[in-house]
Amino acid sequence: MPAKCAAPRATAHLSQEYRTPAWEQRKLGDVARRVTRKNENRDSDLPLTISAQYGLVDQRTFFNNQVASKDMSGYFLLHKGEFAYNKSTSTDSPWGAIKRLEKYDMGCVSTLYICFELLSGDPDFLVTYYETDRWYKAVQLIAAEGARNHGLLNIAPDDFFETQICIPKRIDEQRQIGAFFDRLDSLITLHQRKYDKLCVLKKSMLDKMFPKGGSLYPEIRFAGFTDPWEQRKLSDLTDRVSIQSSDSDLPQVEYEDIIPGEGTLNKDLRDKKGGKTGIKFYAGDVLYGKLRPYLMNWLYPQFNGVAVGDFWVLRATECDSSFLYRLVQTGSFQRLANVSSGSKMPRADWNLISQSFFAVPADHAEQKAIAKGLAELDTLITLHQRKYCGVVSWMLGVALVRLGSESDGAFGEMKHVLR
Repeated sequence: MPAKCAAPRATAHLSQEYRTPAWEQRKLGDVARRVTRKNENRDSDLPLTISAQYGLVDQRTFFNNQVASKDMSGYFLLHKGEFAYNKSTSTDSPWGAIKRLEKYDMGCVSTLYICFELLSGDPDFLVTYYETDRWYKAVQLIAAEGARNHGLLNIAPDDFFETQICIPKRIDEQRQIGAFFDRLDSLITLHQRKYDKLCVLKKSMLDKMFPKGGSLYPEIRFAGFTDPWEQRKLSDLTDRVSIQSSDSDLPQVEYEDIIPGEGTLNKDLRDKKGGKTGIKFYAGDVLYGKLRPYLMNWLYPQFNGVAVGDFWVLRATECDSSFLYRLVQTGSFQRLANVSSGSKMPRADWNLISQSFFAVPADHAEQKAIAKGLAELDTLITLHQRKYCGVVSWMLGVALVRLGSESDGAFGEMKHVLR
């Protein structure tokens, strides 16, 4: 008889009748069957790989190359709706990733993958279950100790199908949970598309709101501004600050704290320990990551702090500081910054950048107008990325599968967050 596990109490959004029945522990092999069919007849020429973020995807597009052999007759042939387990580990997937084939009718996967089809239960629920970390422990128990070959876990298929999963007894409860997360995924996809479009719009605005090719007139301007811009050497517009500090009372900014390309922090710096030595900056200074400048690590802090690591701290002298922050994001600045020294650890060359000329509005009011317009666009981008993309990890960790934990009202709380 299957073992019982406590029903998750985080089901306020589901029907009242689903709150009390215990969930049960089941062997994966009781609800699923291994798929070992080969692509012997060459039914498919589509090589698939598993991405922890995007699921089963076309290997050629994902890697911009075909890693699989051209002759895939010896590969497993996966049909739409079937699952595959990639035992390769990564930072995002410390015990590998299990995904369902959804984008294509069929495709070929390496025989290193463990493939299976669901015999009973709701497939959408299982998709959601394997998006959580609640199956890690079961896999950890069967993984041969110390047996990792270039990040590939040594897990035998028979052992994998002995792993325990905790599922609702009632199929209708499984369906409700699966459908709930399916709707949530649709919301996230919608806002991801909006986010992507806004990022494209910002890139276009940066391109069109700053002159190109030696011109002194941008393609797009705010009303009321008609004067030509002027060519200014960067060293005349800003000072490069280099005063060192290890003041533990000041917040410290490192590369890992910045969301690349967005110029926003990914954590509350008050939670970090201070004391490291770096360059002291003040509110309104511009932080620019000179190491691997293509990573686009920049920040316009509205607080005093210490920049730890390979940052330039730029303090505007002959231009508006908010405009300077936008200038370092332009294509012309980025192209020069990426003409860097070093191959493994390329760094932007200050001697080159500081002596380079950039087109700048003579009128500070126009500088501020440009900075304000782009800041408003950044606010929209951040809103669409964070309001919905952060929801999934919270939901998966709290609302669905705190199996046996105390988490009253999580679905109700989530419903409130989504408003």
